[in-house]
Amino acid sequence: MEKMPYHPQLESVLPTVSATVPAPVALDWHSGLPSLTGALVSLRELRLSDAPSLFAALTGVEVSRFISPPPHSVEGFEKFIAWTHRQREAGQYICFAVMPKGSASAIGLFQVRSFEPAFGTAEWGFAIANEFWGTGIFLDGARLVLDFAFDVIGVHRMEARSTLRNNRGNGALRKLGAVQEGILRRSLLRDGEFLDQSLWTIIADDRLEAKAVWGARVIH
Repeated sequence: MEKMPYHPQLESVLPTVSATVPAPVALDWHSGLPSLTGALVSLRELRLSDAPSLFAALTGVEVSRFISPPPHSVEGFEKFIAWTHRQREAGQYICFAVMPKGSASAIGLFQVRSFEPAFGTAEWGFAIANEFWGTGIFLDGARLVLDFAFDVIGVHRMEARSTLRNNRGNGALRKLGAVQEGILRRSLLRDGEFLDQSLWTIIADDRLEAKAVWGARVIH
């Protein structure tokens, strides 16, 4: 999701949001996201306290060059985090913080947003601090998110968009078994230039084979 659905200009007042996430009840993700545990990474819902580490991780040139501009301040990330909670409560969007195994600091995020009320078709995106590229953290976290999206939320078709110039992002999606369905011409405006994007998809039937290879993931 290189074009983020969050629009900071629409945020005039920072709502009051608890810095801790309410415990989910029977995986009712509308009430709060569970923690997901992989071999290299753990995922949980964003907290207001994640704002400084996310600001440091996601505002560098290498990370932000192929996504819509992230918030420009720690306060901006706090507003973004508050927005993610409201969207999750509305059943339209989820966002996980990414933490290396054994660390409590968020170094990135995964987002999934619905294209329809029942979440049958969804779009996902991700951003991770560049010092963690090539470590396996992305693939480990991405598989956790896909498991959650398909098995818990009930997604049938997952879409992703990646600029043609984003070789790393396109390669990562290909490793996950995503299929390139086409080219979206001049579909992303970045730094005054319209860029072409690849449309990648993973559907439920494709993923059943991949899941047998990934193995089980742990949800708390």
